[in-house]
Amino acid sequence: MVILRLPVVLKRRGRSRAAHYLDIQQGLFTPPVPIGLRAVGWPEYEVDALNAARIAGKNDDEIRALVAELMAARKVAY
Repeated sequence: MVILRLPVVLKRRGRSRAAHYLDIQQGLFTPPVPIGLRAVGWPEYEVDALNAARIAGKNDDEIRALVAELMAARKVAY
């Protein structure tokens, strides 16, 4: 599993930092996972899944459902 840091996530999404964090607040993207005392990142598969959903034309409600699934998978993954 690969953890992506913010600059890579922003580049892959084509979003600004502010828009990215607004998406998190609105439930349209998963929140980061801590990877150190002052460092966070996102699992690559989550970024890929959410980008693929956007490309497939999923609406915001479908994206929120996907975010909920990804968050639930985090709890049982390891």
